[in-house]
Formats: sequence, structure tokens, C-alpha cells
Amino acid sequence: MRATVVAVTGAVVLSAFAVPAAQATGSDTRNPIDTLKALHAASSGKSAYVGETTAVTGTPYALDAKFTDVKVNNGKPIVAGTTGKVSVPVAFKVTHGAGVDVTADDTELDLFIYRGSFADPANFLLGDDWPSCTNTTATVATCKGTIDVRPSEELYNADATAWKVGGYVVDFNDQLGADDVDLTKVGYVESGALGTVKLQRLAKMTVNAAPEPVKKGKTLTVTGKLSRANWDTGVYSGYSTQSVKLQFKKKGSTVYTTLKTVKTSSTGALKTTVKAGVDGTYRYLFAGTSTTPAASSSGDFVDVK
Repeated sequence: MRATVVAVTGAVVLSAFAVPAAQATGSDTRNPIDTLKALHAASSGKSAYVGETTAVTGTPYALDAKFTDVKVNNGKPIVAGTTGKVSVPVAFKVTHGAGVDVTADDTELDLFIYRGSFADPANFLLGDDWPSCTNTTATVATCKGTIDVRPSEELYNADATAWKVGGYVVDFNDQLGADDVDLTKVGYVESGALGTVKLQRLAKMTVNAAPEPVKKGKTLTVTGKLSRANWDTGVYSGYSTQSVKLQFKKKGSTVYTTLKTVKTSSTGALKTTVKAGVDGTYRYLFAGTSTTPAASSSGDFVDVK
């Protein structure tokens, strides 16, 4: 997991003194292991990862900044399979006091999504790189970034649900690299429940109509399978007891018509029969659920003699 977030005031600030300066000052390089160790230590009241020679005193002040107009993946669900990386856009604004510059080298901010409570998230995700911000007025910055999801490393089936959006801003005010860090000079603000986004398990559908070709009036058997990404096992598993539509499109037409609704078996299998009438294409169509997006099979053309 790549992350820099816990909802414990000052934890992110303390973690910055335990990771490479390039990361803390906003470069595109992150060290997830060091960051997580620092966050865990800071949130537990320990200082094992705050640096052997750096003295850290004081408490960060409340930074005059807030997140607005937050949008993840343009309001659409995030859909992930079992492998690779899924990157979706995030966009937001930071409204701040006149003395705050979120684009400064010693200011760090990030947007992330989390599941569970803000104080103790069950899981959280953010982008590989820091967001890019532009000052549009003296008190408003417009920012863009990504949420990057690696399902084989970061997701469990329980994660197929609604996630909340959170964010933080830290203004280090030249304290990075100091021998004696005075946190009273560091501004910090964090926000949870800035919005929601669904995370869904990618679905796949197959179809096969047989025999081919078939005589008019004879029985066609149409089989198929509905499966979806299993983030616990890393494979596509059958999606059981789901309603799926069998549809038909006449040769030369562009419109599918629903013939019947079939339920998947305990293994996600589909099987039904129809009478062959005219040449055309059969497909299965799944409407989707809250945890799984819609899916349709490719069409299987049948020549009727």
C-alpha cells in the first residue's frame, strides 16, 4: 500500500521528518514502507521513526485551508480487475488564507479515498504521485491528480463498496531539514467525508449457442458464464444466483431484444434453450449490482437453415 494518511493530528507532519526530503517537499517519489512506519509510530505516540538527530517539539497550528469541489473519477465508480493498475482522475480545489501557498515547495497536500472510519480506516488508496496544483486566485488553488489502484496488492473483496474521500495539507514553513524542528511553525489541516466513490469488481460474461448451423424450429442450447474479479484469490470467480437476460438480434438489425431472463448457477454458469427461427446473434446481458458493474458477452451468430 502506498499512502500518507492517518486522521491523527500531527501524524503526517511527524512522518515527513522520517522520509526522504524529496518526498516531503512534494516530488513524485514516495517511500511507502518508511512513510507507513512513520505514520504508525506517530499515531501511537512513539518517535522511533522521527529521526535519530532531529529534535521535534510543539504542536502544529490549524492551517487555514479547506477542500472544495472534490470529484473522483468524474463521479463514476472505480472498476478493477485482478491484475495491473487502474488509474482514475481526481480534481479538487483548496480554498485557503491569503498567507498560504499550497504550490510552495515546503507545502504538501494529498487527496485519498478510504473505507471505514477516518480515524482508523480499514483500507485507503491514493495516487502514485502528488497532485498538481495551480493558484487560480490569491486564495484558491485548483488541483488535479490520480487515484492509483493495484488490485493484486491493495484490495480485498470487502473493498467492493462505497469509499469516502479525505485529504490533508501541511505547510512546513521551512522546518524541513532543520536540526531542531518547531512544530508550532508548521500548519496542518485534514478533512474526511469530502465525497464518496464506489469501488467495483470487474465482471466478465461469455456465451455459446449450439448447434451451429441449426435447422429452423429445432432447439438451440445457449450456455455461458458470469464471473467477476475475486480480489482475495486473484482470479475471476463465478457470480452465483444473478439474473441475466438472454437477448437476440436478427441478421441485419442493430437492436437486441430480450428473449428471457435466466439465473446463474452456484458457479456462475448459464444454460437455457430457445427455438431457432431466423439467422441472428445471441448474447447474455448482466445489468450489474452495487458491487459489480454491468457486463455483456460478445455476440454468437447462428445460421438457421
